[in-house]
Amino acid sequence: MDTKQALPRFFQRVAFVIVMLTMHIDLHAQQPSHPNIIIFLVDDMGWEDTSVPFSGSVTANNKKYNTPNMERLAKGGLKFTDAYAAPVCTPTRVSLITGMNVAHHGVTNWTSPFKNTNSDAKDSLYDPADWNVNGFTPVAGVNKAVHATALPQLLKNAGYFTIHVGKAHWGPQGTPGASPYNVGFVVNISGHAAGHPQSYLSEDNYGNLPGKNAPQSVPDLEQYYQSGTFLTEALTREAIRSLEYPISRKQPFFLNFGHYAVHVPLMADKRYYQKYLDRGLDSSEAKYASLIEGMDKSLGDILDFVDKKGIRNNTVILFLTDNGGLALTPPRGGTHLTHNAPLKAGKGSVYEGGIRVPFIIQYPPLVKAGGTTQHPVIVEDVFPGMLELAGVRNYRPIQKVDGKSFVPVLKKPALPDTARVLLWHYPNNWQNRDIPGTNYFSALRKGNWKLVYSQRNNTAELYDLSKDLGEEKDLSAIYPDKTMELVNLLGKQLKDFNAPMPVNKRTGKQLPYPGDGVNK
Repeated sequence: MDTKQALPRFFQRVAFVIVMLTMHIDLHAQQPSHPNIIIFLVDDMGWEDTSVPFSGSVTANNKKYNTPNMERLAKGGLKFTDAYAAPVCTPTRVSLITGMNVAHHGVTNWTSPFKNTNSDAKDSLYDPADWNVNGFTPVAGVNKAVHATALPQLLKNAGYFTIHVGKAHWGPQGTPGASPYNVGFVVNISGHAAGHPQSYLSEDNYGNLPGKNAPQSVPDLEQYYQSGTFLTEALTREAIRSLEYPISRKQPFFLNFGHYAVHVPLMADKRYYQKYLDRGLDSSEAKYASLIEGMDKSLGDILDFVDKKGIRNNTVILFLTDNGGLALTPPRGGTHLTHNAPLKAGKGSVYEGGIRVPFIIQYPPLVKAGGTTQHPVIVEDVFPGMLELAGVRNYRPIQKVDGKSFVPVLKKPALPDTARVLLWHYPNNWQNRDIPGTNYFSALRKGNWKLVYSQRNNTAELYDLSKDLGEEKDLSAIYPDKTMELVNLLGKQLKDFNAPMPVNKRTGKQLPYPGDGVNK
């Protein structure tokens, strides 16, 4: 052997190995990880509708419910006490997939199943605001709809296997946004234009009965008809089944699991209903509590599946709800507007009971188990937050994103935020019911200050949430300068977004934005 030739070849091989190792390291340094993502979105469940206390201490409402799997998720993750959605469902869902504030995307109320149909209740003084009644659209040219790039589409473009299960409700029938397939999902099970189920019961075929079919009839679950399987359970089984394929291929997945529970019609989940009757709840509240526990059992099944597959450490799980809890009696039992106490009011309202929601994130590599943060977050933050966790960089959506990533808070839960402005805008008539803070209201939070503004009366209220979570003491007369500062800030934000406002029937003109002539 000629050592003069062998040595150079040896060093060449060593050099090649070093280069390849370097390339391997560089590639891994440049390529972000792509964890699996599960968003577990519950419908109409309030901040207090759980045995997990979000107020710092266990309340009477917390004691009504049994949610051991929410407790399990919170013990392994980070609990956000000051998390927010919109007062009603579709605005929240559009904000989640677009990263836009409600006042910006203009889908300010729930969308009807029917195209070009305004869902506002009639009002004696006002014509409806010019809001986007056709919801979200992934394609241009749809009238009365917001055109934007959707979160699932960006994740799909990044290599994720995207799955939607359950309630969608981004737009009416006949519009592109009605179908999850158009929004970026590879798989869709039971997602369509409806905002609630026709029935939770397999005995009713989930609403798909001859001669009784309705826009709210839940599709895609024929195999469960007449089986005795409650809707919540059927959706859970389908969600788990849909995950087998991407896991077998070692492909990162995004599961958007939108439960129809706990929206009306309140129907008893027989697995849990009698237990709550035995506890002394009236029949309506027992039905509601059974829906809550069935939802929690679903969460537990998802957590068990993730553990069984050995993917817990590479899976982000986010639990949230789409608005505050329903507090109307009927259909709820008990005492009117007390269901979210200590928070004021409920669904439809810009008071805390209508917008503050449960919000828990579990992701072991980044999130310290059992933590709590008071850092405020709002639903549009999910869009940039999930893309950052997914390692999706330099994305270019059509829309301007208003949300702010919560990833820094996951790393430092005590991170303060006194400067950011959170905004709610509801220029609509949800129901002709006496619910404080609903029907033509806006609100703004900055630090611990909360402004509640009545579009109808052109008046403003001021609360210090650090001392008055129940919004019982209006401080606007005590702090008039702070009140006007926030009123003007609210008006500027709404103007910048060109936010819709109700129309005065007498003048035919849109109501002015906040800022001029406010009656404090």
